[in-house]
Amino acid sequence: MVKKKKAFLALADGTVFEGVSVGAQGEAVGEVVFNTSLTGYEEILTDPSYKGQMVVMTYPHIGNYGTNDEDIESKRPWVEGFIVKEACPYPSNWRCKETIGEYLKRADVVAIGDIDTRALTCHIRSEGAMMGVISTSVDLDRLVEKARSAHGLVGFDLVKEVTCEKPYKWNEGLWTIEHGYAETAPVTSGEEKKLRVIAYDYGIKFNILRNLSNVGCDVTVVPASTSAEDVLEMKPDGVFLSNGPGDPEGVDYAVKNVKKLIGVLPIFGICLGHQILSLALGGRTFKLKFGHHGGNHPVKDLKSGKVEITVQNHGFAVDIDSLEGVAELTHLNLNDRTVEGIRHKEFPVFSVQYHPEASPGPRDSVYLFKKFVEIME
Repeated sequence: MVKKKKAFLALADGTVFEGVSVGAQGEAVGEVVFNTSLTGYEEILTDPSYKGQMVVMTYPHIGNYGTNDEDIESKRPWVEGFIVKEACPYPSNWRCKETIGEYLKRADVVAIGDIDTRALTCHIRSEGAMMGVISTSVDLDRLVEKARSAHGLVGFDLVKEVTCEKPYKWNEGLWTIEHGYAETAPVTSGEEKKLRVIAYDYGIKFNILRNLSNVGCDVTVVPASTSAEDVLEMKPDGVFLSNGPGDPEGVDYAVKNVKKLIGVLPIFGICLGHQILSLALGGRTFKLKFGHHGGNHPVKDLKSGKVEITVQNHGFAVDIDSLEGVAELTHLNLNDRTVEGIRHKEFPVFSVQYHPEASPGPRDSVYLFKKFVEIME
């Protein structure tokens, strides 16, 4: 039997958890947040929105269906560290390629297991998300001091670390059990023209792009710093603002560019894109105590009255009072009454805080992509 190496999680308030290393060896620093999803750990690991954060999975048994090459949301994992109760060493699933431990080691993700994740989650709920360090070092005083001295997310631009380097076309549709991911066919002469969408990459997830393709959009992804003037030169039918990590106020260049596009083109934003749009409209954002991270958050569509079960991943929220007279509230979080969606009162511009592409419900929210097509048409 292989002896597991000890690992420690030290929080900025001095709290320390002892466990074992279940990923790469070394040391990782990040804001510690918890995610309540029962499945989807591979999507969570590869979501660029988690740049700067270490994720605690509240479900105790992680890795039971292993990992594969398809359930990813970007080209690599972005979490700074991973925290679980148990990393399953013997997965069972026909799509499995590696165990969660093998995947974490190959991807160089520092991870800790065999700790009381319920106690840790309760601590974060009580005290708020805070900086932490995962390490195989036993110098606990040093680890606590390192966590205390680490800068948080407020005011920092993490988008520049996850965005693409140059524009690219997206040509992949949704997954089916028979064929995997469908390749979207290019438009040929004589066919109905697809709607051209420019998608700002603030840390965009693959499944957002797949859903845009699925509703008939011709998608070009551009770096976060792309100017509004360059976007307009591409003559798109609409602009999409993606999810991404950190504080929207740290991405001032994105806010300035979006401000120039409002009233010129239809705009649809998700998560960080929703927050950036709100700032561009003159609104304010604020940091939540421990954020929303999970796959079971109830959100009410105020127009239809329907309640959607949504996937969420954000640490900041929009102050709806700051948008009075400019935009109206369209979706409301039923857990804490925070803003989940807005719509401009005059222009074809709307956004949501949650993730409709992540198959919550599982199909509760896909109508939003069709809505974007309708306002472009």
